[in-house]
Amino acid sequence: MAEVILINLTGPDRPGITRDLSAILAEHDVRVLDIGQAVIHDTLTLGILVELPQESDGHPVLKDVLFKSHAWDLRVRFTPVELEDYERWVGAQGQSRHIMTLIGSRLTAAHLEGLGQVATDHGLNIDNITRLSGRVSLLAEHVEPRSCVELSLRGDPDDASALRGDLLALAQRLDVDIAFQVDDVYRRNRRLVAFDMDSTLIQTEVIDELASAAGVGDQVAEITEAAMNGELDFTESLERRVGLLEGLDEHVLQEIAERLPITPGAERLIATLRSLDYRTAILSGGFTYFGRHLQERLGIDYVFANELEIENGKLTGRVEGTVVDGSRKAALLRELAERENLRLEQTIAVGDGANDLPMLDAAGLGIAFHAKPKVRDAAEQVISNLGLDGILYLIGMSDREVQQA
Repeated sequence: MAEVILINLTGPDRPGITRDLSAILAEHDVRVLDIGQAVIHDTLTLGILVELPQESDGHPVLKDVLFKSHAWDLRVRFTPVELEDYERWVGAQGQSRHIMTLIGSRLTAAHLEGLGQVATDHGLNIDNITRLSGRVSLLAEHVEPRSCVELSLRGDPDDASALRGDLLALAQRLDVDIAFQVDDVYRRNRRLVAFDMDSTLIQTEVIDELASAAGVGDQVAEITEAAMNGELDFTESLERRVGLLEGLDEHVLQEIAERLPITPGAERLIATLRSLDYRTAILSGGFTYFGRHLQERLGIDYVFANELEIENGKLTGRVEGTVVDGSRKAALLRELAERENLRLEQTIAVGDGANDLPMLDAAGLGIAFHAKPKVRDAAEQVISNLGLDGILYLIGMSDREVQQA
């Protein structure tokens, strides 16, 4: 009977090792059942699972590999695998897979320990760990620190709700973001990203800027905060706030638009998405005047927001048309997916306020970005430690791939 052997090689990396090993195996007509390779700091770890032919009496192929490994200055280990164990391993390939992504300013052993413990507690096995962030210099100054690792997990969590709670608690304790996604065909095949505008694409609430210019800043800020925390109906809050702006000169809008603070990472994110032929949209409870300004500046495909009524160069204190509230945002996301001939699973939604939750729930990947506590607790995924370009990690893109995009 043919024999199954796991061959592990470790040691200094150099070009040609995999080629030369494969040549030895090919000479003996060896069948390859599985293979995996990683190089960390010029140190190779190579594993190859093989089926040795029956006629290989004494397994001369193993002697050849052992001889060659010494020439390569590599350590080699041969592990026989029982047929029953091999078949059990083959049968496990139908198990579900998930991706756990850790994002923070730096990576420590405590982070990995925490992730490993949560995975073990919920019946998940770590198959692969991949670093998505770039290499970190210990000498360079004035470089924004960022770290991201992606863990590929096999199995189904015993209790999805409890798993999420444990990950949230771990993220808060270690001051990192941890995303947990099903690893399916849609994860790296998203095609449409919808953004909230205020406090998401830009680092301000435009209506607060308008209110400050109109001299009603404190009144509007109080209503805004209540609305974003879900304490006040959005449509009612919008009408009350806009009503306080009656009589404001139109030229103030242009002045505010020109100084809108773009959220860090937004330009890098959207430029990368555009290079990969993603479609992008602003779905905002803010105002189209500012959404169009951002559309031109960033290259956004669609803008849907609220239209301020202007007469004789002044705001009337009213909003024209259908109010874009939480339910409208979700409906618009569905309409855009249909227009682009996409499934909802291929969409991403990003927002920070309570009125973004319906959109986040509807999307294939909903992300609470530097969000209010209520939104952070309710959303499936959270980014609080990096800029908007941290979203690229959640779709599996490494810094190296972004540079090439």
